[in-house]
Amino acid sequence: MGTETVRTEALDEAAELRREQRGWYFYDWACSVYSTSVLTVFLGPYLTSVADHAADADGYVHPLGAPVRAGSFFAYSVSLSVIVAVVLMPLVAGAADRTGRKKHLLGVAAYTGAAATTGMFFLDGDRYLLGGLLLVVANAAQSVALMLYNSYLPQIAPPEERDTVSSRGWAFGYASGSLVLVADLVLYSAHDSFGLSETEAVRICLAGAGLWWGLFALMPLRRLRDRGGRTVAGATAPGLRQLAATVRDMRRHPLTLSFLLAYLVYNDGIQTVISQASVYGSEELGLGQSTLIGAVLMVQVLAVAGALTMGRLARAYGAKRTILGSLVAWTVTLAAGYFLPAGAPVWFFVLAGGIGLVLGGSQALSRSLFSHLVPPGKEAEYFAAYEVSDRGMSWLGPLLFGITYQLSGSYRSAIISLVAFFVIGFALLARVPVRRAIREAGNPVPHRI
Repeated sequence: MGTETVRTEALDEAAELRREQRGWYFYDWACSVYSTSVLTVFLGPYLTSVADHAADADGYVHPLGAPVRAGSFFAYSVSLSVIVAVVLMPLVAGAADRTGRKKHLLGVAAYTGAAATTGMFFLDGDRYLLGGLLLVVANAAQSVALMLYNSYLPQIAPPEERDTVSSRGWAFGYASGSLVLVADLVLYSAHDSFGLSETEAVRICLAGAGLWWGLFALMPLRRLRDRGGRTVAGATAPGLRQLAATVRDMRRHPLTLSFLLAYLVYNDGIQTVISQASVYGSEELGLGQSTLIGAVLMVQVLAVAGALTMGRLARAYGAKRTILGSLVAWTVTLAAGYFLPAGAPVWFFVLAGGIGLVLGGSQALSRSLFSHLVPPGKEAEYFAAYEVSDRGMSWLGPLLFGITYQLSGSYRSAIISLVAFFVIGFALLARVPVRRAIREAGNPVPHRI
């Protein structure tokens, strides 16, 4: 009878974990439309046009009295949102780990971001300050929510399942982004047929992303469970001091830090390729906006298949080997991109296809591998460092891209310079003994890693 009871309890726990995993996938489904439709496609050009409308005769706007070129306002707003997120993430992470109220904090961050994004419907005329404020709030809230969301991974998936679960989450996000982007492009391209102006169509697309985010965030908030914190209550340290304490704690796990360094290097290369590929396509290859948007959509669609395929490869060959293989694929893709002929959209779509196939899997498996290296009970704090470090390094790739172009006058030289991030990242990751790193973090070592 005792054995049967234990077996029943184990089955119930497994079923509950499956239920949580399905809920967890849906947060990626909910929030990814913000990254795709809002940040990648619509908000940058639209907010810049609003700032242009509000600019003086010299092309400047004056937020809080400071002269800012209208064309720089969007970039400065994004930078400010990163600073706000860097301060908030470790503070929220410390509160989540101490109190165990992670789901509550996830809900607050998610609905703050969703509400700010929905509010972009009112961004018209010369309301550039409203747009900047909503962007800062939405972007910082998304960063905090993603940090909390990622920190659930080691709690809802046993070690041998994390690669698969993480890959499915990324696949859900890319599928969602593709679906909504198709609907947005139909509305935007045929706005006259719907009786809308171009501006109204953009505002509906922006607000629709916020409504989608808020609607589907209900699923994870219903299914995810809070676990007990390290203490029942207590004040948390200020954000940067909390981050410093986490980094000091990480020094007791130098192999975890070694992996984090490798990830920061190659992920900076990935993020720079994503952000600069459209510049390369338009300025060097002479491609039109419709071609570039179509390429973004293609990347989203193929990233679904890529994430799931690389998840299966990780089950057969281990996450570390699969990530190393993806870094080789990134290097080959960039080398091919260097030789793309100008004015040939077909070959640009081939390049986008290569990026899509390795994009989701590289990031999903990095997340799952890092989850094995986090000491139990410190998931949110360590994933805060993971996210903060990621954003803190995200300037290096664009800087190298810009300096290379400035010195050479060639976007081809600039794009090939990014190979350095994948080569160095490969070398750093190859040196990390992940099995020993997992043991030293106090976690069980999966059969295949």
